[in-house]
Amino acid sequence: MARTLLDKVWEAHTVRTLPSGQTQLLIGLHLIHEVTTPQAFQMLKEMKLKVRMPERTFGTLDHIIPTADQTRPYADPEAEEMAQHMYRNMKDFNLQLFDMSTGKQGIVHVIGPELGLTQPGMTIACGDSHT
Repeated sequence: MARTLLDKVWEAHTVRTLPSGQTQLLIGLHLIHEVTTPQAFQMLKEMKLKVRMPERTFGTLDHIIPTADQTRPYADPEAEEMAQHMYRNMKDFNLQLFDMSTGKQGIVHVIGPELGLTQPGMTIACGDSHT
């Protein structure tokens, strides 16, 4: 039986099939941003867990960056709070952050290809509403 490219990538990254029939996959790249991560990092801290493969996780600030004045602290207090959480969590979990100072900051689901992080055949997770 012929297999599709999806079938081949899926099989190559399958860790195991769960009793429910769902597949546990090894994720090759995890891209994160400031809006969807504070709750996850809080849960990891409460459970005293670390990020399992920090070298595969990259973060960027992309939803809250002001278009006019990008100096910190941001004028919007909610945006500043999200930025502070992101900086602290990335440091606490030893993860690489692409912020304005790196020249690599950008839209979370665009920076992967732009920076050469995403490659054919990879499994990639990104918690964003349209990825």
